[in-house]
Amino acid sequence: MKINITKYLKKIIFLCCLIFPNKLYADFFEDLTSQIADNPKRLSYGVSVTDVNQDGNFDFVVTGFGYLNLALSYEDGKLINIVDEKIFSDEFRRTIGVAACDIDKDGFEEIYFLNTDTYSGTKKYSDRLIDFEGDSFVDLFEIEKNKTDLNLTAGRSVVCVDRNGDGAYGVYVANYGGPTRFYEYEDQKIVDKSVQLNLAKVTGGRAVVAGHIISNKMDIFAANERGANFLYKNNNGKFLDVAYEYRVEDVLQNGRGTALSDIYYRGRLDILNGNWGGFHRAYVLKDDVYEDIAKPTFDVPTRIRTIISADLDNDGYDEVFMNNIGEPNKLFKIMDNGVLEQLPLDIGLEPDGYGTGAAVADIDNDGVLELLVSHGESRDQPLSLYKAKVDANHKYLRVKPLNKYGAPARGATVTLISNLRKHSKTIDAGSGYLCQMEPVAHYGIRKNEKNIRVQIKWTNGKTKTISVKDLNKTIILRQK
Repeated sequence: MKINITKYLKKIIFLCCLIFPNKLYADFFEDLTSQIADNPKRLSYGVSVTDVNQDGNFDFVVTGFGYLNLALSYEDGKLINIVDEKIFSDEFRRTIGVAACDIDKDGFEEIYFLNTDTYSGTKKYSDRLIDFEGDSFVDLFEIEKNKTDLNLTAGRSVVCVDRNGDGAYGVYVANYGGPTRFYEYEDQKIVDKSVQLNLAKVTGGRAVVAGHIISNKMDIFAANERGANFLYKNNNGKFLDVAYEYRVEDVLQNGRGTALSDIYYRGRLDILNGNWGGFHRAYVLKDDVYEDIAKPTFDVPTRIRTIISADLDNDGYDEVFMNNIGEPNKLFKIMDNGVLEQLPLDIGLEPDGYGTGAAVADIDNDGVLELLVSHGESRDQPLSLYKAKVDANHKYLRVKPLNKYGAPARGATVTLISNLRKHSKTIDAGSGYLCQMEPVAHYGIRKNEKNIRVQIKWTNGKTKTISVKDLNKTIILRQK
């Protein structure tokens, strides 16, 4: 009698999976938290990635809620806070949202810190707009001429928007219990243009993303609480809310984290949206209407905060990291045809973590993304730092677009085109929840992938395509 060895092996593996579900998988992440040089318990919220001191290297900016705002730079194998100026650190204000972009067209990014000292409505302290001038930091909102339109409403997230596609960024401020703000630098003055641009709505503002969502210029998707979501289509620099027409209002849910992601690897950006204690969405555009293709276990309600879409392990498929507060985090891989496959987590699970924000960046320039997770709100906890365990044979490509002023072209879209996929990524203008990722399109390269080209769609809708010959490098594309 012949014994079917394969059949019995499969049964043994199946039984082991039931008994030891996490033990047959190598940990996806390694824990690098020890690399954070000074990491006490604190109340942290949003995290952004920008070049804080204009030295050519990206830094993690971490907000503090009654604690210091930090600028963590990678030096000699450690993440070290490089800023101790009070105007930046701002220990006694309550900072939660953060985003960086070049609002004054000088080629360097300013940092918008959103302060919230009350849950909703009128607040005591305004936000800060930090500029690095010479060797010190200046709050542009403290300059007398810029005090006319200070934001004195409680808010959550901020996102940068180059609405005209000319490299002049404005900042959309998602407020809670008061009108949305949209700040621009006009005639050497910071002004709120939300009314003129049809953006001054009152809602429970939460997360915001911006990019090439439904038009050839930067559109805005805002996930809200206690009210409908907004989907603002860019109409020659002004905005029209088309959330109802596109079926993304989601009025019965309470929005939290959101990100732009090419879920079908088809060369266009879709929307991942997490709802607090409600069903999470994976919105894919079909026939001019968004369809939610999320299925269990992705759509199962959690206490969601931050959603990040990025290729963490350089295998050519994006992961989706879901950071929850007071319950375990989740990790998914976006397979072909939009299948969201859950990956087991041990390191990075943080079942007792009070996650409030997170961001990714290749902070040590080794071609693998680091994931920084912040904690706080109802319990002070230290930061966490993780990195995927990457197969040594995996290759990568990083694309860093700069606009005509030399600043990161946030809101531009980069598409990798090969024999295996057409994969779009946004140069992040603000996402996750309260957060903002590095302004680089990071791709792992799939097995047997060849004939690679890269197309950049700038914020004005114009495109440029180049062929890629060498991998394991960063390509810098400059807009003319």
